[in-house]
Amino acid sequence: MPVRAMRVGVDSGGTFTDAVTAEGRVVKVLSTPADPGQAVRTGVGTVLGGARPAVLAHGTTVATNALLERRGSTVALVTTEGFADVLEIGRQDRPSLYDQWADRPEPLVARRHRLEVGGRLGPDGDELEPVEGGAVPAVPDGVASVAVCLLHADRDPAHEQAVAAVLRERGHDVTCSFEVSPQFREYERTVTTVVNAYLRPTCRAYLQALAGVAGEVLVMTSAGGLVPVVEGAELPARLLLARAAAGVAAAAAVAAANGFGDAVTFDMGGTSTDVCLVRDGRPEPAGDRSVGGHPVRLPSLDVHTIGAGGGSIARVDPGGALVVGPGSAGAVPGPACYGRGGTEATVTDADLVAGRLAEGVELPGIGPLDVNAARAALERAGVDAPGVLAVVEASMEQAVRTVSVARGVDPARLALVAFGGAGPLHACALAEALGMAAVVVPPRAGVLSAVGLLCGPRQADLVRTWPTPTDHAGLEVALGALATDVRRVLGADDDGVEVSTALDCRYAGQSHELRVPSVAAFADEHERRNGYARPDAPVEVIALRATAQRPAPLAVTDLAPVVRRPATGPAVVAEADCTIWVPEGWRAEPGEAGALVLRRVRS
Repeated sequence: MPVRAMRVGVDSGGTFTDAVTAEGRVVKVLSTPADPGQAVRTGVGTVLGGARPAVLAHGTTVATNALLERRGSTVALVTTEGFADVLEIGRQDRPSLYDQWADRPEPLVARRHRLEVGGRLGPDGDELEPVEGGAVPAVPDGVASVAVCLLHADRDPAHEQAVAAVLRERGHDVTCSFEVSPQFREYERTVTTVVNAYLRPTCRAYLQALAGVAGEVLVMTSAGGLVPVVEGAELPARLLLARAAAGVAAAAAVAAANGFGDAVTFDMGGTSTDVCLVRDGRPEPAGDRSVGGHPVRLPSLDVHTIGAGGGSIARVDPGGALVVGPGSAGAVPGPACYGRGGTEATVTDADLVAGRLAEGVELPGIGPLDVNAARAALERAGVDAPGVLAVVEASMEQAVRTVSVARGVDPARLALVAFGGAGPLHACALAEALGMAAVVVPPRAGVLSAVGLLCGPRQADLVRTWPTPTDHAGLEVALGALATDVRRVLGADDDGVEVSTALDCRYAGQSHELRVPSVAAFADEHERRNGYARPDAPVEVIALRATAQRPAPLAVTDLAPVVRRPATGPAVVAEADCTIWVPEGWRAEPGEAGALVLRRVRS
């Protein structure tokens, strides 16, 4: 059998786990929250008829859920003398400026498990005081993983390496900051290192259990590329936004095939909605993200997530306002219309009652939806379907504004690429509200994240602190050396590998950076984002970045075509993996690469 036919992409979601093969076969099975790997194995076995794939490309939420639900391991932190409380001090910004009850999340390391060690490096990496291996403190009993983050280790890892060697000799599982996030800013680097240590025992066990499912198992990272399962198990902090990233590249490819190089991807699943800006066919990157209130300083796509999905619960709050989410009915028991014991009103129930889902429509593994149960749930909650839909769509509209208007991009020039099980039900309403050019629904939209995994590239990312922000001498040489290093990390000597470099820059005196291809490009990007430039101000270079990608043996547009037909709204277009709502005043036409392109009908 051809190699590409033995590839399978599997996406684990909150409600469904999706599997897609290179031949275009699709299977949706109910997720198994107690053991996510069970649904993965079921999906692979079903979609391949029991055959063992050569390659499994997997997107997992195990790391994300473990962090959000605080189900990680007990961690100790070894840090420079005087810095044990960096985790608690954090930054001066508040989670919610005007909410006096809003608190930062509790640190992942208890105060008694924060240990200090002597030795000191200066900000230039020069040693001011040596670190003594014999002075490394004993780790308390009951600790499963140790994070080591010493001052200025992004400039020179020697002290961290010495401390880690002692701890590993004692039998401890150690995560060092220079291995995870070798960048300046002590608080963010410390938190990122701790998060990795916190997640590693849980994620390592999960990923090792999947290693035998295929000849080779790859996992998606937050940056939108695949890495070997062993690497993912050692650096699970890189997987926190993996599932959100998986479908973005596939959506961008379909949008570009239909003439929309600039777009916003809109992935609405059972528990959340993810949006990402795409410019010139490339998803926007980000150098750090916040997950559960914890800053994670690792390469990722600039995906913005809100707690609004098909399973989001609608209720009336104590002030009498209608609220939707972030609580979700999930896979178990699910929305009331699933008939699996759920009683609370959800967005899916509202879609069914409003007629966006055809009455009696069947979902994989669930069967026919019960419109009477949906109506009863809405009545018990004291809400109506139009109100629920208006509130959830207002939240999603704001999310799209966050990645477009707030970044200096007019949404009227963008297409909205809708996927996920619920995305095509709400896309036209968002596009209408924002005046967007069109809605693009890719083929296999309900499982597009699994398609993105199937067609995802192998990828390696490196980042290095630049030591002299205002002195750019030797910058091009350093970028070239970093590009060589990232190619070596990927293990890529062939001509099919694409290597790109970028810089994190800012004006002197600023505390935030923008990613640009060169120093010369910074002023224009700053003006686009912020509305002004400062031509006479010195530009500081903070970090250098390099990414290497080896494309998969097949592209999104290589999958077997999906037959789609025109539709004029109001119309419900039911497909095997999703349902598309075409409102009145809209028309859907088949586009390139199997997409369905929806536009307003001119009167």
